[in-house]
Amino acid sequence: MREDARVSEEVDERVTTPLVDEAVKKAAVAWVSVAGGAAYALWCLPLDGALLVVSGPGEQSAPGLADADAAEVTLRGDHGGRIVTWPARVTRLRPGTEEWDAAAPLVAAKRLNAPGPAADLAQRWADGGCALNRLIPAGSPAAGADLPAGSLAERPREAPVVRTTRKPFRLHKVRR
Repeated sequence: MREDARVSEEVDERVTTPLVDEAVKKAAVAWVSVAGGAAYALWCLPLDGALLVVSGPGEQSAPGLADADAAEVTLRGDHGGRIVTWPARVTRLRPGTEEWDAAAPLVAAKRLNAPGPAADLAQRWADGGCALNRLIPAGSPAAGADLPAGSLAERPREAPVVRTTRKPFRLHKVRR
């Protein structure tokens, strides 16, 4: 740090674009893909230029995110459509650390439909093996990532919660 100008010569390790910065600030939902796998829609909380995501038992499912070092994040704009996809560096916040103590209560307070107070929820996350991850932009969006060529629509994934469709109830007999 130069004493005369009080300017730090330290370089910020974050590499982002203004589009990514703005999208992160307004994010409530992010589609996160780990190791080229399927992208999962996850609720998130923006904090200090990064996204905080909770996953694990009793919370949202994010396969592989808890132990990942990197991920790909897609965010939507005000119109509801995809506006940017960017690489993220994933850092897991551990219970009992300063980072956890600062972030977990903020995330717990924003958790919708959570039973009980936010402090109890954060403690349940710590005791129950849930992962609180910080997704930090780690580069600029890939070339062509801003404007996709196609719709990017995919077939729904197989899930155990799919129900069979029943025949409609008829009050009277239909004559032909």
